[in-house]
Amino acid sequence: MPEEILSVALWEPNPQMEATALATFHELTSIVAAKGYGRDHLYREGDHHYVFLRYWKSEEARRTAQEDPDMLRCWAKLGNEIQIVKVYERLSAVPLRDSEVAGQSSPWKSEPE
Repeated sequence: MPEEILSVALWEPNPQMEATALATFHELTSIVAAKGYGRDHLYREGDHHYVFLRYWKSEEARRTAQEDPDMLRCWAKLGNEIQIVKVYERLSAVPLRDSEVAGQSSPWKSEPE
């Protein structure tokens, strides 16, 4: 089974474009879901920055989506609607539980008394 790929974008809307940008993100998210590319989540920090998370289904889905005309159209629209603060194309999980790290103990695990 292919491993999901997490991408993160931090962005802020251009002046007077917040509602338009959110509508475009809604359209983009609908395309991603309908075509099975992955799943999206959008969060907001205060009243300024947005944090957009995309869990790509696989590397193949990611590559296909990056060439999809519907996706490209949405990203072109967003170019006029938002300012990107930072993008993380591929984040890797860091194991935190003992079961995820063979032979290593968790720094948060309490020792028996």
